[in-house]
Amino acid sequence: MSFNYYMPTRILFGKGKLNTLHKQMLPGSKALIVISAGQSMKKNGYLTRLEEQLQKAGVTHVLFDKILPNPIKDHVMEGAALAKAQNCDFIIGLGGGSSIDSAKSIAVMATNDGDYWDYIFGGTGKGKPVLNAPLPVIAITTTAGTGTEADPWTVITNGEEKIGFGYERTFPVLSIVDPDLMMSVPSDLTAYQGFDALFHSTEGYLNNTANEMSDLFALKSISLIGKSLAKAVADGSDEAARADVALANTLAGIVESTSGCISEHSIEHAMSAYHYQLTHGAGLIMISNAYYTFLAKSGSCDERLIDMAKALGKSDADQPMDFVAALQTLQKSCGVDQLKMSDYGIQRDEISKIADNAYATMGGLYQVDPCTISREDTIQILEDSYR
Repeated sequence: MSFNYYMPTRILFGKGKLNTLHKQMLPGSKALIVISAGQSMKKNGYLTRLEEQLQKAGVTHVLFDKILPNPIKDHVMEGAALAKAQNCDFIIGLGGGSSIDSAKSIAVMATNDGDYWDYIFGGTGKGKPVLNAPLPVIAITTTAGTGTEADPWTVITNGEEKIGFGYERTFPVLSIVDPDLMMSVPSDLTAYQGFDALFHSTEGYLNNTANEMSDLFALKSISLIGKSLAKAVADGSDEAARADVALANTLAGIVESTSGCISEHSIEHAMSAYHYQLTHGAGLIMISNAYYTFLAKSGSCDERLIDMAKALGKSDADQPMDFVAALQTLQKSCGVDQLKMSDYGIQRDEISKIADNAYATMGGLYQVDPCTISREDTIQILEDSYR
């Protein structure tokens, strides 16, 4: 029994919590607000509400609103240059994982020289140490998918490389998780984001670095998603279901900070590195049945797969493949069981290239898999998933 637990983020969770931001001890007097290039933050009034809170707190701000669904390095560098030029002393990420991840990466480059890829491990990254502490980051999440409000990780794309990065100083100093801000998320995105949170927890539970602390958060997250994700997809105005999924997502983020992802995420990152229009959660759903079937047949994590099946709602589970059955049931309940790679432009002849990318950019995650998953196994998982 051994684990390390470090969670420096102050999390404010619950309905209406955004309205309390002005009462908090904020880490500076001028913020760079990072949001997506879409209109949802403005149209739904979330940006205005944030600006009102900052005004009450006596904090000025600058807006950077160019972030893409799969955020890119160029925007990290542009946002950091703006933060420097405007003398911002902290960063606020408002929105989904792409905006908050970008806020973390911008915070790093606002205080450090060179190019963001200088500090990335994997691919063509140079793996240099980050010499200066990043600017403080506040995360205000409007989706329930990445858990980035409760972990140090950030995923950025540079050309055909989509790679995660983070260390203890890229944890947000403050995160607000207000389910009221998630009521406007469309049903398909609710499903994709919910499955992303699910797989953060399942991967963290199967990871070789899993421990007593991460297990607690993982199983609770899985059970909340099994209980309420389909309800939130069917009725976005269901406040109780939205709150359950929001909590599941934050717990999954804590799993990410105490355990971590395995190679399922490496494979999907390679898919969406080549096809930017592919939503991360949708890509994970596409490969999940084949991926977890491979793990079930490996015999390497039978008891843990059964534990996850029970948590997901299959109370009579007694075989590893019961988790795959429970997963398929949830996919059908959420209307995402017919997703096709070909609908997103992925061609079968790209599969070998995707497998190579997964190993080259995020091969480290394969090292913590519960069993050996080779390049050839990765190709077979993709082949079995392809439609």
